[in-house]
Amino acid sequence: MSLALLLPIPLLPLAAAILAGLFGRRIGRAGSASLAIGAVALSWILSCVVLWRMLARHAPDFDGTVYVWGMAGGLRIQVGFLVDHLTALMMIVVTFVSLCVHVYTVGYMHDDPGYQRFFAYIALFTFSMLMLVMANNFMQLFFGWEAVGVVSYLLIGFWYTRPSAIFASLKAFIVNRIGDFGFLLGIAAVLYYTGSLDYHTVFAAAPAIAARSIPVLSSAPGSAITFICVCLFVGAMGKSAQMPLHVWLPDSMEGPTPISALIHAATMVTAGIFMVARMSPLFELSPTALSLVLIIGATTAFFMGLLGVVNNDIKRVIAYSTLSQLGYMTAGLGASAYGAAIFHLMTHAFFKALLFLAAGAVIIAMHHEQDMRKMGGLRKRMPVTYWTAMIGSLALIATPFFSGFYSKDVLIDVIHGSRQWGASYAYWCVLLAVFVTALYTFRMMFLTFHGQERLDHHAQEHFHDVGWNMKGPLIALAIPSFLVGEFTVGPVLFGGFFADSIRVLPAHDMLAALAREWHGSLSFSFGAFDSPAIYIAAAGVLTAWLFVLKKPAWGDAARERLGLLTRILDNKFYFDWFNENLVAPLARGVGWLLWRGGDQTLIDTVAVNGSAETVGWLALAIRRVQTGFLYSYAFWMIIGLAALLGWFLSRPS
Repeated sequence: MSLALLLPIPLLPLAAAILAGLFGRRIGRAGSASLAIGAVALSWILSCVVLWRMLARHAPDFDGTVYVWGMAGGLRIQVGFLVDHLTALMMIVVTFVSLCVHVYTVGYMHDDPGYQRFFAYIALFTFSMLMLVMANNFMQLFFGWEAVGVVSYLLIGFWYTRPSAIFASLKAFIVNRIGDFGFLLGIAAVLYYTGSLDYHTVFAAAPAIAARSIPVLSSAPGSAITFICVCLFVGAMGKSAQMPLHVWLPDSMEGPTPISALIHAATMVTAGIFMVARMSPLFELSPTALSLVLIIGATTAFFMGLLGVVNNDIKRVIAYSTLSQLGYMTAGLGASAYGAAIFHLMTHAFFKALLFLAAGAVIIAMHHEQDMRKMGGLRKRMPVTYWTAMIGSLALIATPFFSGFYSKDVLIDVIHGSRQWGASYAYWCVLLAVFVTALYTFRMMFLTFHGQERLDHHAQEHFHDVGWNMKGPLIALAIPSFLVGEFTVGPVLFGGFFADSIRVLPAHDMLAALAREWHGSLSFSFGAFDSPAIYIAAAGVLTAWLFVLKKPAWGDAARERLGLLTRILDNKFYFDWFNENLVAPLARGVGWLLWRGGDQTLIDTVAVNGSAETVGWLALAIRRVQTGFLYSYAFWMIIGLAALLGWFLSRPS
């Protein structure tokens, strides 16, 4: 694998972002769009070439330095690439979904005055994500990590004249900084214990780190490897929106819909999943960290899915679905099924991006209406959007033969068989989440596309189906949403695809146990009828049909009878209330105290003004001695001489 092949993959989107951002007015709207789309398309083609060479020609992994940025003692700070099977898979996913979003954006944003700026942002985001997944050291990983955070801030607040968009972008930025503080602590601990930021060196030193302790408490030192893994996972909790650092993701729907598909389906939110999988040599040596990951992920999968059931905004329902599916992936990581988590990341990227773009098509057709209660009956008006959304929905609820089935059912199986502490709790959470996922998914489909039309006069008057520049990406994403699971589950999960990219201890390797029972994707699909998951999903679909289409009055009655639960869900488990009414005032109060006590009193009044006033007072006092009279000076000289003489005489001989 040559550097000449790898280097253009991230640099092409960067070049497009710079040209569209700085010279967008000169090259025009069509020029900016063509440049960005062409750059990302070339990156995708080159990524496909990379994967093809690895699979067909058995090309070795690439692990090398691109550029040494600086030296500090024995520490090399460098830009370097590690391109193995895990990286190649992520490159394909990132560039393909990004390409579909770029093409879709031509139709979705065609009337927006920030058209060129938008293409510059999404191309820059693609570059940032590629730098993250291609990194071979923690410094570059952190660069890509922070870069996607900054660009996501710009994209969520793209419509900066809306107060809600500004609030959402600030919220995303601040919550991610909380997670990044833990992430930075983990990287600092890695540097402290290994003296290096290079993956290869750190992973080789992992057993030595596991044998060392860290002085958390003087009476009870903790495990160094557990401290590092927990800190790194805190970063993943922020980026991949795991409870309680999940609160930013639903509000980020204030950005344009293409951003929802790009950031919150395939790239930014999956960065934490990828990072933990990449750090498998570290996490495998800390059962405590794995149990934490497992419990947090399973809790997020179930409880965040519940919020999608009561929401009426079509984009936010899909956002809560993203939270829930990220919980599945995280729980899979905690069960040491890193390969299964990455496989679900891949399949989820296709069908979730498809659902977001389908929702965007509905929103454009409805003249920016997002409330599903004001839709209905759109199946006949938007047949392409309906059928592609149906494919995405069937994949999401893990219908046999659809891509989501293979990845999701494998995750449920490995969690069921896991021996990690907390695995039983996690299994019941992900199993209950199957019902919840089917319920909110088909509630969304029935409210939007089935039943009687509930369009108001304004929507009726301005309704128009979207063009093929938006339908094309829907079809392109629908194909892998249906087929990619069946053709890739065997080689990716049970064919040794990840090889040395992911390391799992034999005692934790539940995928190996499943591999012994693997008899092909067709057999696996029919075997679903021996599992409770498919019947639970069918019950969720039936419940949605009954409460939305057949007996809608039952849904209203259920909301009234479950008053307390409904209030809890409507208030999103009061996480936002807690943050806005307790955490934020406390932070402002601490800041006010530091400002008044530290800045104004200690620094300004005592240190700065106080020192100046002290010098002035001393100068005023000393000035009075300078009288200009000879007898006065003679008097003070005699006093001084007497004092010196007295001091000398008082000294012992």
